[in-house]
Amino acid sequence: MTENVKQAGNVRKICVLPGDGIGPEIVASALAVLKQVASDAGFAVELHEEAIGGVAIDAFGDPLPEATLRRSLESDAVLLGAVGGPKWDPNPPALKPETGLLGIRKALGLYGNLRPVKMLPTLVDCSTLKPETVSGVDFVVVRELTGGLYFGKPRGVEARDGVEVGFNNMVYSRPEIERIARKAFELARLRRRKVTSVDKANVLEVCQLWRKVVAEVAGEYPDVELEHILVDNCAMQLVLRPTRFDVLLTENMFGDILSDIGGVLTGSIGTLPSASVGDGPALYEPIHGSAPDIAGKDVANPVGTVNSVAMMFEHSFGRPDLARRINDAVCRVLEEGYRTADVAKAGTKTIGTKEFTARIQEKL
Repeated sequence: MTENVKQAGNVRKICVLPGDGIGPEIVASALAVLKQVASDAGFAVELHEEAIGGVAIDAFGDPLPEATLRRSLESDAVLLGAVGGPKWDPNPPALKPETGLLGIRKALGLYGNLRPVKMLPTLVDCSTLKPETVSGVDFVVVRELTGGLYFGKPRGVEARDGVEVGFNNMVYSRPEIERIARKAFELARLRRRKVTSVDKANVLEVCQLWRKVVAEVAGEYPDVELEHILVDNCAMQLVLRPTRFDVLLTENMFGDILSDIGGVLTGSIGTLPSASVGDGPALYEPIHGSAPDIAGKDVANPVGTVNSVAMMFEHSFGRPDLARRINDAVCRVLEEGYRTADVAKAGTKTIGTKEFTARIQEKL
């Protein structure tokens, strides 16, 4: 499917990958906001929808069809909903939805994932932690995305001396660590000038290299403070004193785990956007999963995906003004007491995905 929002100026091509579960619903919300903001600003966009994940397996026998990959490479940015679901859990690794997600990250050279975690004042009472703990939380997880255990080789499951054994390898090279570290330090310069590098250097040799290289890169940024923290302590500090963090620099698996704690801090994982960046077109997606149990029920929280579009305007299209318009509209809807079910509390008004999206559009 191809759709144009025709306005003056250069046309920005966006590959749209709704995916599985609630993916199509939240992507529809994000596209409604994207098209309205683009039209109002005279910003021309061309949307191309393709398949990824489980729906791609069902339709094409491949979680990342060639057409999807080609369209993504030809685009200026990619918008993704979510992939996965129990339907495909019994499949072999090559036919799992998540293989498509890992594949597109690798093919696009998306070596860094930016996950902002910011507590909105209107949602402080939605967190399971005390208000005084989460008030003022504002940090970004910078996660290395194409190395570590998820991509290290050799990997697999095999018989050894008659016993079934599973194995993976956490592998990082100096260049991989250097480029993600620089991304973190550069981002910190735009924020509060502090990088906290997460590792397990007391146990893992690969993390000893990680710590050494990050410390060397820090020398290029004398205006940015660097601290090292072990991953287990980091997890503890995220729920004890989350306001101490500014930019969290992590390897792939640690970042995958730690960034989900942000959903607890902010009240719902459904509110958190992300951007995967590298040398080519960036990919934008909410950090939550496909939630097949609520798919089609008009209850999914669209905020994470809508704010991913805001990140797209800022990082890929150089329009932070349009990003602020979107973020402000979301905040105003929440300030008026409207909530999706995941962040609903006594005294708030629970509405569905479509109505929440319509109210965002009204505020725009």
